[in-house]
Amino acid sequence: MTDDSLPFDVTCLDRLAEVAVKVGLQLQPGQDLLMTAPVEALPLVRRIAAAAYRAGAGVVTPILSDEGVTLAKFNNASDEAFDRAPDWLYAGMAEAFANNAARLAISADNPMLLKGQDPEKVARAGKANSMAYRPALQKIANFDINWNIVSYPGKAWAKQVFPDLPETEAVAALAKALFAASRVDRDDPIAEWEAHNARLKARTEWLNDQAFSALHFTGGGTDLTVGMADGHAWKGGASKAKNGITCNPNIPTEEVFSTPHAQRVDGVAKASKPLVHQGTLISDISVRFEGGRIVEATASEGKAVFRKLIETDEGAARLGEVALVPHSSPISQSGLLFFNTLYDENAACHIAQGQCYSDCFKDEIASNPEAVTAGGGNTSLIHVDWMIGGPETDIDGIMPDGTRVPVFRKGEWAQ
Repeated sequence: MTDDSLPFDVTCLDRLAEVAVKVGLQLQPGQDLLMTAPVEALPLVRRIAAAAYRAGAGVVTPILSDEGVTLAKFNNASDEAFDRAPDWLYAGMAEAFANNAARLAISADNPMLLKGQDPEKVARAGKANSMAYRPALQKIANFDINWNIVSYPGKAWAKQVFPDLPETEAVAALAKALFAASRVDRDDPIAEWEAHNARLKARTEWLNDQAFSALHFTGGGTDLTVGMADGHAWKGGASKAKNGITCNPNIPTEEVFSTPHAQRVDGVAKASKPLVHQGTLISDISVRFEGGRIVEATASEGKAVFRKLIETDEGAARLGEVALVPHSSPISQSGLLFFNTLYDENAACHIAQGQCYSDCFKDEIASNPEAVTAGGGNTSLIHVDWMIGGPETDIDGIMPDGTRVPVFRKGEWAQ
């Protein structure tokens, strides 16, 4: 697709590339960049490569994927192929990250690409890929390097979000929504991000000062007590990676987040928005936790896929993240369901099953994997977010002595 055929303002695409490099990554002179993206996102890939080289990048290496190739596997491959993944590729990525390469991912794929495929094969392929990717994922989850995710308005994704519009109009509408959420539809997006990061930093500092032992969520069918990991730390917006570079991992972002204790989550969590996982829409999720583990799980749609997700490994039934997002979030106020976790998780408070972020611990714990585990940090092959917040959400912070402090009331910050 040439620039002339793009049905949206390419100036915003130029700005997004600059924000990805200067805000998302804060790419350093001489630093290599490893970028993954679908082929449809090439207009953004090329702009990011140019912006990266202008910033002094060493080598920019794109790894491109294609939806047709993905479907070719499900439609033609032998049964054994669904238990295999390119471990050699992920080992190379892990080596690049060990050598301080930055990581950037562009999301644009059809969120329902694998709808209708055999859930067993989808689950097996996902697990094989997660196992192979683990050496590289650990570098990201441990925040060893500066990394970032941005999005491009893919055609199939746009039609999923705007099914009643013709394709060209749907792409234009999705582009407008993505650019607004990413703050690149403004004259000075860099300044906008500086101000936004300052607001998120103030929230994290307040939460860290409180040092709650637990959070109690109520509203919308949820009645959940999330015990916080020992020595947890709240993060949000720009954060410093272990390589010393301050970056914004997610663009857009509206959340502040931390690590729950894997053994101290009890009660019922009911999803306030559907989850799209591996091409399957999972609706009306409701789970019950006891001692940190999911012991009951239901969904009105996609139940089999959700159960397979929970059974991925021991840690998949426990939490690795809890995040706070006000209902007044611009993404929430758009009224759109993006079918994309990067966006939908920034519309509501959410929890994530699976792997924790070791960076969400105090410094003396974060650098020690054994201390992270001892503090309650969860370990898993997966990290899957789903939303539990909305306009009815109340959250109390519980102090070690049992004192309760209002954190959210009716979906908004109480402080």
